[in-house]
Amino acid sequence: MRDLLGTLSGERLGLEVYRGDFRSRDFAVDGFDSWKMERRQDFREPGDASWDAFAQGDWEEALRLIEAQRAELLELSRLAARHRCRLLRVRVVEQPLTPYLQWELHLLRVRAECGELIRVIGPQHIAAYEREGLVPELVTLNDDTVYEILYDAEGVLEGAVRYLGVKTRDRVAARIEELYVLGEGIGTFFDREVAHLKPPTGA
Repeated sequence: MRDLLGTLSGERLGLEVYRGDFRSRDFAVDGFDSWKMERRQDFREPGDASWDAFAQGDWEEALRLIEAQRAELLELSRLAARHRCRLLRVRVVEQPLTPYLQWELHLLRVRAECGELIRVIGPQHIAAYEREGLVPELVTLNDDTVYEILYDAEGVLEGAVRYLGVKTRDRVAARIEELYVLGEGIGTFFDREVAHLKPPTGA
């Protein structure tokens, strides 16, 4: 899928610059959906209260803190709706689930209940794109922005590479949409594959 980014070099942004750039561009243009593709099966999210509780082995507190995000997530969906934007995500899930992914799927279920459109696909759906390595983590914004999200070796967010251009954004959005159509809604997937699981051990 890296071929979708074209031949131009993107601009590498450090963590704080990326966060500021994202905020400045988010919902800057009305009427364009935001697409997200998540591939990695393990991340680390120090500073996120729920993830920190999960990492410390307090599963009940981790779930409570996910539930506590509902008001914020509902407001995000309302803001997106005011800008005529849908928030859509494709999450690649491998079995057996990693502890991190078990935690994240609880969060994604709540995000979906608050209005985000999320579907799950298996690695077989992207095998053709991974002959030379995992597909990148990608996010589109507005009509002309794509971020390739960057993580360190342990899965901690460290910034992004930003690509600008309407054609690049459209190519990336179209490919993620193709995978989205193949996916299963997070709700039914969660009920079948996640809801019955015992608390995970190890972050």
